[in-house]
Amino acid sequence: MSVDSSNFVRAMARVPGPVTIATTADPAGRRWGFTGSSFSSLSLDPPLVLICLDKTASTHEAFSRADRFLINVLAQEQADVALRFARSGVDRFEAGDMVPCEFGLPGLEDAAARVACSMHDVLDGGDHTILVGRAEATYVGEERVPLVYSDRAFARPVTDHMAGAR
Repeated sequence: MSVDSSNFVRAMARVPGPVTIATTADPAGRRWGFTGSSFSSLSLDPPLVLICLDKTASTHEAFSRADRFLINVLAQEQADVALRFARSGVDRFEAGDMVPCEFGLPGLEDAAARVACSMHDVLDGGDHTILVGRAEATYVGEERVPLVYSDRAFARPVTDHMAGAR
């Protein structure tokens, strides 16, 4: 039995995912970044995370060869950053909101969280590459509510205190 690809895409769109910007720099110092929602923790011991990148993306070669990368978990008011880093053919760093953070990699100072990684493995994932990073440093923006993506729209999670539960 074969799954209809359009139905598969629709089903996966129903699964909420975090909105992240992955960044790195190549040996020449050129900054690279992309918007990703396929980001997850993988292991606690060792501390591993994964993010998936389309093999046809302009950033693919830079990330698949990177020694280090930084995951910026976006806050609810940073949808504009996500959209900018999802566009092709633009200078994604032109706005100046990415500053040197962990490992000197470009990051958002006011992100909901950041996870700085050394590259642990690069795996095949069909039409995507799975970048597995070993977490080397983290940052948590204590008062920042993370941005999520579900049903092809940005949203924010509802926490118990937001829903009035105690």
